[in-house]
Amino acid sequence: MATRFTLLLVVLLFLGGCAGSATRPTSAKAPAAKSSLPKYGGGYYQDDGPGDNPPPDLDAIPDAVPKVEPLHRFANKPYTVLGQTFVPDTSFKPYKAEGYASWYGRKYNGKNTSSGELYDMYAMTAAHPTLPIPSYVRVTNPANGKSVVVRVIDRGPFLSNRLIDLSYTAAYKLGLLQNGSGLVDVELINPAAPAAEPTAVASEAKPAPEPVKEAAIPLDSEKSGYFLQLGAFSGRQNAESFSARLRDQLGKMAAILHIQNKDGLFRVHLGPYRSQAEARTAAAQIQEALSLKPVVVVR
Repeated sequence: MATRFTLLLVVLLFLGGCAGSATRPTSAKAPAAKSSLPKYGGGYYQDDGPGDNPPPDLDAIPDAVPKVEPLHRFANKPYTVLGQTFVPDTSFKPYKAEGYASWYGRKYNGKNTSSGELYDMYAMTAAHPTLPIPSYVRVTNPANGKSVVVRVIDRGPFLSNRLIDLSYTAAYKLGLLQNGSGLVDVELINPAAPAAEPTAVASEAKPAPEPVKEAAIPLDSEKSGYFLQLGAFSGRQNAESFSARLRDQLGKMAAILHIQNKDGLFRVHLGPYRSQAEARTAAAQIQEALSLKPVVVVR
């Protein structure tokens, strides 16, 4: 996902094995070898690893939702890395493969991917050498039966024993963080494929009800006082998705639910409350009802 092509060229020139400049889409990645060692002290490839303050609610981050999207103009052209030429397949023909998945995080967080989008290690995304950009795949860990849907937005990995590179959150959901990699099944999802025919047709078709448009979660950084922090995200979309799910469960409390954008994080807050005691009482109610543990903060 994150740009590593400059690093690749330096390594190739150093080894004297570069016969010519590699051609590739923007930000093809070098392979990432990771382990279960601590995140500092060289335990991860090039000092990569988990972020310092990951969101406390990774399970609440939703999977990618497949939809028809135009293919990227440049990221789907043939390219060469480490002396190997890759030819992306944009036919969307059925694709199923088994192989090893790896993941990477903070070293590349916020950097460009082949799609031109910035890599968010807490979003549900992935990199693949040849699948279309963008596209969607279902990744399953056969060891525990866990499955996620991710959006392919970058090129890589390029090691022969690696099939796909996952974001930090995707690897977490699949149970792959501890070992750094693991065997997975990958299946391409084609959003343009026709839906299955219904087994029965109603005698009179009724028009579908118009969807109810939900109000956007307000962005409010001006209020001060005591607040309950329910989560923190590096991207606003993830913060809004989490807030939207909470709104249905908070009842009347949803009226004071909002997102604060500060210091590069989108924090989901409830409040303000008149006192710390009042905030703590509300936190206890939420923890008991929703199994969340809010943090009392002062703004």
